[in-house]
Amino acid sequence: MPGTESAPVSASASAPVSVAAPEALRPHAEHAFAGELKALAAADDRPRPERWRLSPWAVATYLLGGTLPDGTVITPKYVGPRRVVEVAVTTLATDRALLLLGVPGTAKTWVSEHLAAAVSGDSTLLVQGTAGTPEEAIRYGWDYARLLAHGPSREALVPGPVMRAMARGLTARVEELTRIPADVQDTLITILSEKTLPIPELGEEVQAVRGFNLIATANDRDRGVNDLSSALRRRFNTVVLPLPATPEDEVGIVSRRVDQIGRSLDLPSVPDGTDEIRRVVTVFRELRNGVTTDGRTKLKSPSGTLSTAEAISVVTGGLALAAHFGDGVLRAGDVAAGILGAVVRDPAADRLVWQEYLETVVRERDGWKDFYRACREASA
Repeated sequence: MPGTESAPVSASASAPVSVAAPEALRPHAEHAFAGELKALAAADDRPRPERWRLSPWAVATYLLGGTLPDGTVITPKYVGPRRVVEVAVTTLATDRALLLLGVPGTAKTWVSEHLAAAVSGDSTLLVQGTAGTPEEAIRYGWDYARLLAHGPSREALVPGPVMRAMARGLTARVEELTRIPADVQDTLITILSEKTLPIPELGEEVQAVRGFNLIATANDRDRGVNDLSSALRRRFNTVVLPLPATPEDEVGIVSRRVDQIGRSLDLPSVPDGTDEIRRVVTVFRELRNGVTTDGRTKLKSPSGTLSTAEAISVVTGGLALAAHFGDGVLRAGDVAAGILGAVVRDPAADRLVWQEYLETVVRERDGWKDFYRACREASA
């Protein structure tokens, strides 16, 4: 094919430099944890794949946490099986794309962002999958003023995030791949198998340079998803992110994220709320699993997922209530309304499930009388 390219196809092919705004509500991972990434890079003497900012070992350490020889503490970004992270990082070091699969709330997006930040120093080359995502979002579009004035040309071409990642040897991300229509999904097949992106309008192609790879996330449990074709699925190495294995793991995840979010929002400091966090996690796990923690009572499960991410949202909302409208201590009344909103998605069926759980489990549980009263008041 004439005009084969391995460099950006136009001046706009280079992604705009991502600069952390001092007032950013939610900084990108490479900015929020810039200090840790810099310390890891300085201490990292292991082999690095081409154009990687860190070695695979350092990327895994960034995700899982640890202490460097100089005493720098790397905070864990993901709490889960170490082997899951190691397989994901190793996949990115090959020419095989990575598919992070899991039920809602298993930190797929979170892990995807931090992997891209650690590997490429840029987590912003992102395609957000929706039912309306067009093919242009994955491939390229056109500056129609220039297209009409001069016809197809490099100057008129507007590369998408995946094309920019290919040209620069970086990591691209596709969120919620199964939300994208099947025919648009298959746009990735040539990119992932041949490492090229044809531009038939110009009689050219963009070839991926070393360092390029792609991370996709998908959730097979949501309604309205588009199954991946077998041809596309073969282009990915699939890594399943499990739910937190133990209540203690989940409590730790929720506590850590709530603390980070609270500091980013400048919420007033609230004394330790671990007891309420533990109760929220217990409720979510029991209803999610359909059985009480002791295994003695079978439960009906509501229609929602009751994920760890939703538990974080409930506790963060409770933290704000306690700080601004309470006595500064996180209590049952601060989280009750949030739990109700998370559990009761279907006003008819889920409300019955919730009422039965309150009366048969919460009401009889030692030390939960205040929680039972707060939930009853919120449900009234």
